[in-house]
Amino acid sequence: MDTKYLNTFIYTAELNSFTKAAEKLGYSQSTVSFHIKQLESELGASLFERINHTVTLTEKGVEVLRYAHQMNQLLLDMKEATQPKQEIHGHIRLAMADSLCSVIAGRLFEDLHQKYPGITIKVTAAGTREMFRLLDQNEVDFVYTLDSHIYHTDYVIVKESKEGAHFVANTGHPLCGRSDLSITELSKQSFILTEKGMSYRRILDEYLASLSLEVKPVFEVGNTELICRMLEHNDSVISLLPDYATRDAIQSRKLSYLDVKDFEAGLWTQLLYHRDKWISPQMEAVIEIFKNLD
Repeated sequence: MDTKYLNTFIYTAELNSFTKAAEKLGYSQSTVSFHIKQLESELGASLFERINHTVTLTEKGVEVLRYAHQMNQLLLDMKEATQPKQEIHGHIRLAMADSLCSVIAGRLFEDLHQKYPGITIKVTAAGTREMFRLLDQNEVDFVYTLDSHIYHTDYVIVKESKEGAHFVANTGHPLCGRSDLSITELSKQSFILTEKGMSYRRILDEYLASLSLEVKPVFEVGNTELICRMLEHNDSVISLLPDYATRDAIQSRKLSYLDVKDFEAGLWTQLLYHRDKWISPQMEAVIEIFKNLD
C-alpha cells in the first residue's frame, strides 16, 4: 500500500473535500481522486459518500481513518528513531475561552517559543459552542475550554482541572462580610459580567432561570482583567469570576469573595482535540507544553 494514498485519504477526510485536500497537498483534484480510488480498490470498500458535491466518510471510512492515523504515527515514530533530531516546524490553531487568554496565552507563547521556535500559533477567542464548531470543521487543532465538564467520545481530553469561581466585590461593598447570602438577594444587585452565553455566565443564567430569577448586568465584557479593575474602583457592583482571575486582588484585599449559599459554578478547564485528528509533531509539542503548565 502506497503511504501517499493514506496521507491523501487523511487530508480528504479531515477537510471533507477533495478540492481542499488537493490545495493543501499541492496535487490536482484528479490526483486526489485517483489516490482515493486506488485505496478503495486495495481495501475493497467505499470510503466516502459523494452526494451533491459533499464528501462524508462511510462507516468503513471512519474505521479506516483510525487505522490510517495509527499507521501515520508509526511512520513518524520510525523516522524519528532513525534520523537525526530536527527542529519541529509548523502552525497550530487554538480556540480558547476569552477569559483564559490573558492567563494562558502569554505563558504558552513563552514556553513554546523557547523550546520550539519553529512552531507558530494562532489563538482564537470564542465561546464553547463556537469552539467545538471550529474543531468539528477542522478549522482549529485544539480547544481550551472553561465551562462545565465536557465528555464526548468524539473528543480526546489532553488535560483538565477543576476551577473554582466565586461572586466577588470591592471590599467596601455593603454585602461584604455578610454570611449566607441568598441568590435571590444577590440577583437584585448591580452586576458586571462576561457576555451572555459565555461559560460561567451561562451557568449562572441557567441556575437563576431554574429559580425563575435573572440578572440584568450594567456592563458586559469578556476581559476578566478589566472586570477586576472595574470592581476594584467601584463598590456598588459585583461579578461572578473564576478564582484564577481574582486571586491577586483577593490576596491584596482589593476584592472579597461573597458568601453565597447553594451555588457552585462547577467550572473545568479542558484541552481537547478531535479523535479523528492526525497528531502532527507540532501538536505533540503543544500537548507537551500544556501538560507542563501549572
